[in-house]
Amino acid sequence: MTIIQPDLSVFETLESEVRSYCRGWPTVFDRARGSRMYDEDGHEYLDFFAGAGSLNYGHNNPVLKRALLDYLERDGVTHGLDMSTTAKRSFLQTFQDLVLRPRELPYKVMFPGPTGTNAVESALKLARKVKGREAIVSFTNAFHGMSLGSLAVTGNAFKRAGAGIPLVHGTPMPFDNYFEGTVPDFLWFERLLEDQGSGLNKPAAVIVETVQGEGGINVARPEWLRALKELCERQDMLLIVDDIQMGCGRTGAFFSFEEAGIVPDIVTVSKSISGYGLPMSLCLFRPELDVWEPGEHNGTFRGNNPAFVTAAAALESYWTDGPAMEKQTRAKGEQVEQGLIAIVEENLADVREYRGRGLVWGLEFHDKERAGRIAKRAFELGLLIETSGPESEVVKLLPALTVTPDELDEGLSILARAVRETV
Repeated sequence: MTIIQPDLSVFETLESEVRSYCRGWPTVFDRARGSRMYDEDGHEYLDFFAGAGSLNYGHNNPVLKRALLDYLERDGVTHGLDMSTTAKRSFLQTFQDLVLRPRELPYKVMFPGPTGTNAVESALKLARKVKGREAIVSFTNAFHGMSLGSLAVTGNAFKRAGAGIPLVHGTPMPFDNYFEGTVPDFLWFERLLEDQGSGLNKPAAVIVETVQGEGGINVARPEWLRALKELCERQDMLLIVDDIQMGCGRTGAFFSFEEAGIVPDIVTVSKSISGYGLPMSLCLFRPELDVWEPGEHNGTFRGNNPAFVTAAAALESYWTDGPAMEKQTRAKGEQVEQGLIAIVEENLADVREYRGRGLVWGLEFHDKERAGRIAKRAFELGLLIETSGPESEVVKLLPALTVTPDELDEGLSILARAVRETV
């Protein structure tokens, strides 16, 4: 593909240096539909990024767009704080009927604000309020958000450094397979909890991702998650599952923890819960944990009614028959895995590992800088992919759940070529 240099002057002169994704994809995007994005010069890109997991149902999904346009055209409430609205009622009822009840999950629903880190902050605050303790345990290579409380339970040194102040009351423990099987699960964690001389304050909660997306596509085994839940119960700690990127069907089931057969005390949900890329997040928790005083945690933009509309439409369109949606995602995941196996076999000496679940996959190379080169070449060839891991050493694949098998084959073919051309 021939790339004409776009006019980026206003972005480069006026917008902050903090911008990042645009540096890897130096063009000006104009339109998007399904798994395709188009820049202002008409170049087409296959999107295996999906808004960092916010677009599980693709760009401008026609069913969701129609629901949104109908709502706006009748002057439906747009901004509602935490007022009761018809859009919120419809979402809550749909979420209860299609997600919570079929899974026998008794959760209360809290709207903490528009972003994932809002949900994490509310979860941490609630756990501390319930248990009367400050300490939170997180895991190596975790990512939970960019606000201060979320950063305190995030592992990435670069992101933590941006806080500018000490990040306190968070203690990291080894994630699954951190020691590559040489140390029994939770040996260190449980020893610290039981040793009165360890210096570890009794934690209020443990927060975990079942698949660490930003951390490098590190997949926790179901048995590890079950053992973690049992440890939390024995030690009187709440278990928080951060399902912000891996929920809403990304790993197959609606919630990523379903495969492990556990029921977390608190769950954070965001990104694709609105279905359309609109800002929205949820904090779900067991009813007995609902100890909030009215207004004790609030936010101006926690009542994004257009997001409620598209969220309800997404659930009705894709989760009325949840098993079918899950089956499709797993089948597409197997297709991605086969494509990655072919790439590994072709580059056996260079690939360190591939790993993933559902429609989130990572490809790691021995040369830690190669992932960045592959992502750059993929962009030149018309494929949008990002990198992840503490040193951006993993190529990360995050296509929409609505991607077609043909589009998957196309993207995997481009990826294979990008790998081949960046030795």
